[in-house]
Amino acid sequence: MSNAIILTNGLLTTPDAKTAHGLIRGTERFNILGIIDCAATAGKDAGELLDGKNRNIPVFENLAVALNTLNNIQCLVIGVATVGGRLPGDMLEVVKEALNNGISIVNGLHEYLNEKPEIVALAASKGATLIDVRKPKSREALNFWTGEIFKVKAPIVAVIGMDCAMGKRTTARMLRQACEAENIKAQMVYTGQTGWLQGGKYGFIFDSTLNDFVSGELEHAIVSCWKETAADIIFLEGQSSLRNPSGPCGIELLISGNAKQVILLFAPKRKYFDNDEHWGAIPTVESEIEIIEKLGSKVIALAVNTEDCTNQEAYDYQKEYEQKLSIPVLLPMQEGVGKIIPVLKELIN
Repeated sequence: MSNAIILTNGLLTTPDAKTAHGLIRGTERFNILGIIDCAATAGKDAGELLDGKNRNIPVFENLAVALNTLNNIQCLVIGVATVGGRLPGDMLEVVKEALNNGISIVNGLHEYLNEKPEIVALAASKGATLIDVRKPKSREALNFWTGEIFKVKAPIVAVIGMDCAMGKRTTARMLRQACEAENIKAQMVYTGQTGWLQGGKYGFIFDSTLNDFVSGELEHAIVSCWKETAADIIFLEGQSSLRNPSGPCGIELLISGNAKQVILLFAPKRKYFDNDEHWGAIPTVESEIEIIEKLGSKVIALAVNTEDCTNQEAYDYQKEYEQKLSIPVLLPMQEGVGKIIPVLKELIN
């Protein structure tokens, strides 16, 4: 693993830093040494800021302080996922500062550092590398859908949400880990840049894939995963949501990925897509389940994103929806996801 620091530049405690949040919670690709954020969060532990769990990941006000404190920093990971995938101007200056210190850059945004001649030249002069995780594959490297997905015998479970930034990737990762704790051979197929950054072996980056090949890349990832690991169960990381107008997504997982089971995430306190009234109201959970079932899949559990909820409210929502729908309702941050294990074991047997 490479020793890495994560750049959030004042966004650590916002949804835009969901890439950083995923890496703070865990990664097999990097050894996270610290976070570069701002004066307001400096001196605190990133895990405690995120979810109250100390992870021994210090937050620094700027890169200079981090360089004076930490040893052997090998790379800087840009830890934000901005609207449109643009690199904030203030972050570009920190990128230059890091390169001047011989630190390589890992960038998960749509704005590619390798397309900036000044940055490319600087990196070359300092012996540093630039990795643009979202850079599209060449046409020759892409896979078209073949139908081989129907040979996969392991249950395929899609983890999809009612909106962006719901915790789909985190929940899918927790499901895999919970299964492993029960000696169930589980795998997760990632579909976003953070999944790769966390060390995922099987997957592709959905929103940088030429549309004609999305179904094929999804199928190829699932089939390869099943053939190479003999997984008992495979979880698919969802993206956006079925009805988010800025990027509706999810039907591919159900149809092309043949995911016949779904774990659906929702945030009961969130009223509008991306918290923007202009984008429209988020529909009801019941109506989303109806659509999923009409597409031939079954919702086997809900998972609650408890943003803006008190603990009591979280448990109240859990009780309410279990009574309404007669399926397990998970509280990943409060209880983990172990409650779904008996249902998953029934799918496997």
